[in-house]
Amino acid sequence: MNEETQRTPDGRYIIVRGRLWRASNPNLPKAERERLVNMLMDARRAVGAALQAGDHAAEKQARRNVHSAKVALGERGPVWWDDAAPDFNRFLLKNTPYAEK
Repeated sequence: MNEETQRTPDGRYIIVRGRLWRASNPNLPKAERERLVNMLMDARRAVGAALQAGDHAAEKQARRNVHSAKVALGERGPVWWDDAAPDFNRFLLKNTPYAEK
C-alpha cells in the first residue's frame, strides 16, 4: 500500500476511488502476513501468465489461488473483527456509515 492510501478510522477498509475494500487482518503475525502476500503475488503473476498463454485451466487455478490467499489475509470470506459490525466490503463510501467520518 502506498502512503496516499486512505483507511477508515477503524482500519477495517482501504478507500480506493470512493469504494471500500476490506484491509488485511492486522492481527496476523508478520511472518505469516509476508508469506500470504508472497503467495498472493505469485498467484496474480500466474493469472497473468495464464492469460498471456491462453491457458484457461491454469487461469482458473491461479484465480482460485488468488482467492485463497485473500481469504487467508482476511480480505475476503469471514470478517476478521469480532464485534458483529457489518461488512461494507466493495460498498461505495458514500453509501456507508463511514461517509460521515
